[in-house]
Amino acid sequence: MELEFLKALVLVFGVSALMVFLLHRIRIPPLVGFIVAGVLIGPGGFGIVQDTHAIELLAEVGVILLLFTVGIEFSLRNLMRIKRTVLLGGGGQVLLTILAVTGLSYFLTRDVRLSLFLGFLTALSSTAIVLKVLLEAGETDAPHGKQMVGVLIFQDLCVVPLMLLVPALSGEGVDLAALVLTFAKALGIIALVLLASRWVVPVFLHNVVHTRSRELFLISVIVICLGTALLTSRFGLSLALGAFLAGLVISESEYSYEATAEILPFKDSFMGLFFVSIGMLIDMGFIAKQWPLVLVAVLAILVVKALAATLSVIPTASSLRVSIHTGVGLAQIGEFSFILAAVGRSAGIVEGGMYQLFLSSAVITMALTPLLLKVAPPLSVRLTRKGPLSRFFDRPTERPFSKVLLNHVIIAGFGLNGRNLAGTLSETGIPYVVLELNSDTVRRERQKGQPISFGDATSREVLHKMGVKTAKVLVVAISDPVATRKIVALARKENPNLHIIVRTRYVLEVEDLRSLGADEIIPEEFETSVEIFSRVLHHYNVPLNVINDRIEAIRQNSYRALRAHELPHKTMAEREDIMSQLQTESYLVKDGSPLAGHSLRELHLRGRTGATVIAIEREGKAIHNPSGETTIKEGDILLLMGAREDLSRALEYFESDAVIISRYHV
Repeated sequence: MELEFLKALVLVFGVSALMVFLLHRIRIPPLVGFIVAGVLIGPGGFGIVQDTHAIELLAEVGVILLLFTVGIEFSLRNLMRIKRTVLLGGGGQVLLTILAVTGLSYFLTRDVRLSLFLGFLTALSSTAIVLKVLLEAGETDAPHGKQMVGVLIFQDLCVVPLMLLVPALSGEGVDLAALVLTFAKALGIIALVLLASRWVVPVFLHNVVHTRSRELFLISVIVICLGTALLTSRFGLSLALGAFLAGLVISESEYSYEATAEILPFKDSFMGLFFVSIGMLIDMGFIAKQWPLVLVAVLAILVVKALAATLSVIPTASSLRVSIHTGVGLAQIGEFSFILAAVGRSAGIVEGGMYQLFLSSAVITMALTPLLLKVAPPLSVRLTRKGPLSRFFDRPTERPFSKVLLNHVIIAGFGLNGRNLAGTLSETGIPYVVLELNSDTVRRERQKGQPISFGDATSREVLHKMGVKTAKVLVVAISDPVATRKIVALARKENPNLHIIVRTRYVLEVEDLRSLGADEIIPEEFETSVEIFSRVLHHYNVPLNVINDRIEAIRQNSYRALRAHELPHKTMAEREDIMSQLQTESYLVKDGSPLAGHSLRELHLRGRTGATVIAIEREGKAIHNPSGETTIKEGDILLLMGAREDLSRALEYFESDAVIISRYHV
C-alpha cells in the first residue's frame, strides 16, 4: 500500500511537471497544467492513478496552507475595512445566485429540491484558485481584489449552514436547534481566535524566536495553522476558514513575514496536488458524449455567476468597472461545492448524469479562472467606457471639481503618497486636482477644502473633467495594477505632452508601464533598495554627489539592475580617518560682543585659526554656508567646523582683543 501511494505521488508530480513545462511554453498558467495532469492520470482519463483518496487528503492540506498565507497577507485591519463587502457583497452574491440558478433549474427539471440544491452548489466560488491568481499578480490589495476576498470569506462562512440544510432538501427535515447552536459555536470560536491574536500568539512566538531555532519556529507556525483549522472544523466551520483565521492571528505579530517565507514551499507543493485532484474528477467519456450539454452548462454558470456577483458588489465597490471585474473573477464553481455535492449525492438529491454534468462543468469553469481574470480588466473597461450602464450605476457622491485649470497636476489616488504630494503642491502654490474612488474620503477631504472629486480615472470622460488635455503632470498613486495600466494608456492617448509619473509595487511592472506611455515609474520595492544602499554608502562617507549619480544612473536605466558604477574606494580608509578628525562647535554671539556688526570676511577666521563658519542660527532659522559678506549680529549662534585644535584657537580668538585689532587691519 505504501509503495502504491509513493508510485502515485511520483506519477502525479512527474506528469504535473511535464504539463506545466509544456503549457508554460505557450504562456498558459501552471494552475491549468496541474488540472490537465489530473485529467490525464485520473480515473476519467488514462486511469494511471485509480485511488485518489490519498491525493485528495494532501490536496486539502494545500487549501489550508493557501488560506493561511492569505490570512497573513490580509491582516485584521484590512478585514475590518471590507466588512461591508463581506456582509453586503457576499450575502447578496450567495442569495442572488441561489435564486437565479433555482429558477432556471426548475424551468428545466421541474424538481424543486434538485433546483434549490443546484443553487447551493453554484453559489460558491473557488477561494483557492482566485486567491492564488490574485496573489501571483499582486492584486489582493487592489479594489477588485478586496471585493473578491470579501465575497469569498462570506461564501466560506456559508458552507456549513448550506450543508446543514441538505437534510431538509432530502425530506429528512432540519434540526433548527442544531443550526442555531452551530452558529453560536462559530461566533464563539471566531471571537476566541481573534482574542488569541492579541494576547496569546505574540507572546508565544516571541518566546519561540528567542530560542533562535528555525526548526522550532517552523513547527510552531504549522501547529498554529493546522491546529486552528482543526479547532474551527470541530465547531462547525470549514478547515479553510480556520486556516484563514490562523493567518489573521499571525498577521498581528511582528513575525508574519518570516512565517510566510517558511510556509511558502509547503503551500506551493500541496496546492499543486489540490489542482491535480480537481482534474481527476473529470470523466472524459461523459464529456465526449454530452459535450453540447456540458458547454451550455458552463456558459450558463459563467453568465449567471458573473451577473449575480457584479450586481451584489455594486453597493460596496468603488465603480461599475470594479464590480464587473469582481463578477467575472468569481464566475467559477468553488472547491467546497464538491464537498457539498458529495453530501447531496449521499442524501439522494443529485445522482447519475446530473452529478457528472455538475462535476464536468464545475471543473471546466475552475480551469478557465486564470483566463477569466485575464480578460476581466479589458472587458470591464469596455463595458463601462460608454453607454447607459456607466451613467446608471456609477453615482458620483461629489461633483467633479469644476474650476478651470491650466498646467495643473492630476493626482489619481489619495492614499499616503497622494496626500503627501497634495500637501507639498499646496504649500508651493502649484495647482492640482485629486481623483479618488473612496466616497467617504472624498466627502471628508472636500470639507477640508481639498480639490478632490469622486471618479474612476480609467474613464475618458472623468479624465476630461479633470482637465487632462491642459494638465502638465499626471501622478498615478493607486494600488490597482490593472487600473494603473489603463489610466496610463488612456492619459497618454488623450494628451501626448502630459508628463506621467506612476507609483507601482514591483520592478517587473516598469517596462510594461513605460511601453504604455509612463515617463517616470517609481517601484516601491526598488526605492526601498535605493534608500538602503544610499544610507550604507553615506555611512562610509562616499561623497553625496557620487551617491546621487549612482541613483540617477539606475533610474535612467529603467531600474533594470544595479549596474556597475565606479566608486572612489581606493582612499576610503583614508577618507574615513580624515572625516573622523573633523569636529563641530558652536559659539553664541552675546550682547556687546566685538563680533557683532562685522562681516565674516573682516574676521579672517580661517586664516588665523583654521576653523570655518559653516552655518549661522539666527532667530530660529539657519543660514547655511554663509558668504564672506554675511554680517554677524548679536544673538547669532555660529556653527564652526574644523580639527579640535582649530576649534580651540577659534574660541580663544573670539574672546581675545585680537578680534578688535583685526577688523581695523583688513
